[in-house]
Amino acid sequence: MTSPQSDGHFDVLWPRSPLQVKGKTLAPRLDSLEGKTVAQLWDFLFRGDKVFEALEEGLKARFPGVKFLNWKEFGNTHGADERKILAELPQRLKSLGVDAVISGMGC
Repeated sequence: MTSPQSDGHFDVLWPRSPLQVKGKTLAPRLDSLEGKTVAQLWDFLFRGDKVFEALEEGLKARFPGVKFLNWKEFGNTHGADERKILAELPQRLKSLGVDAVISGMGC
């Protein structure tokens, strides 16, 4: 606030705090899905079952050698077992030879 004797300057504060999390380098993008294994992860919201079906159909037409691990293999990524499922996910993906993940849907 300014006082009646103010020269028009105001004290202000920046509303954002300093960044607490450092950015990470993203994994390199795949050149193609041909011959790759793609996992489908779903939070059981919206209509992921229908969306993944359409995605799989379209991607198989474009990349005939792509293999999919259905969302049913992984369980609900936003349900009662969410913490356990997500904690085990990196090792599970590695053991299954997964090259890429499609995760959805949210609302």
